Amino acid sequence: MPYRRTENVVRRLAARHDAIIAAARQMASEGGMAAVQIAAVAARAGIAAGTVYRYFPAKTDLVAALLAEIAEREIGALRRAADDAPGPLSALSAAIMTFAARALRDRRLAYAAIAEPVDAELDAARLSFRKSLTAEFAARIAAAAAGGHLPEQDTKLAAAALAGLLVEGLIGPFAPDASGRERDIVQSLTLIALRALGVSDARARGLVVQTKMPTDAGAP
Repeated sequence: MPYRRTENVVRRLAARHDAIIAAARQMASEGGMAAVQIAAVAARAGIAAGTVYRYFPAKTDLVAALLAEIAEREIGALRRAADDAPGPLSALSAAIMTFAARALRDRRLAYAAIAEPVDAELDAARLSFRKSLTAEFAARIAAAAAGGHLPEQDTKLAAAALAGLLVEGLIGPFAPDASGRERDIVQSLTLIALRALGVSDARARGLVVQTKMPTDAGAP
């Protein structure tokens, strides 16, 4: 009879996997992807390095899994905020503000996940995250345009430009110091983005004021 893992074993294995990813996330938040080393992650998770290797045979496997977890978490947060909005234009505003606010909560981690130089074999994982982010923005732009709230435009191009605006404005080398100014920066970037997409100034300002700043913890 083939061996079958019990539910307790499956839960224990999943919990250990999650603990490793959580430790890797903490290390990346503190020192970027360069800090995500097997031994350091094992120590942070309170387990042996050999245990980490059983889940992730190499550092690149661990970082790829971390990037996938960050992407899932952040895209999920963005979608929930947008889906809770009362209309397509409000959904777009909520999506923008959610991404911006969460990125500012941990700029080091956001930079590590989106822009920090990594090994070539990890470029695909990072590109997948940015592709998912851009696709989500494109869907929200398309919905707002279909409802007559935005002028007709190339949604894929607009979404790529929007993602670039947010990344450079939030974590790029020329991004302003956000200390104590998180709300102002998030609202200003959202206002700029909405104007660029064709929302009138008065309507854009109203959307920014009406959209709640996300309060859930976490960042890319």
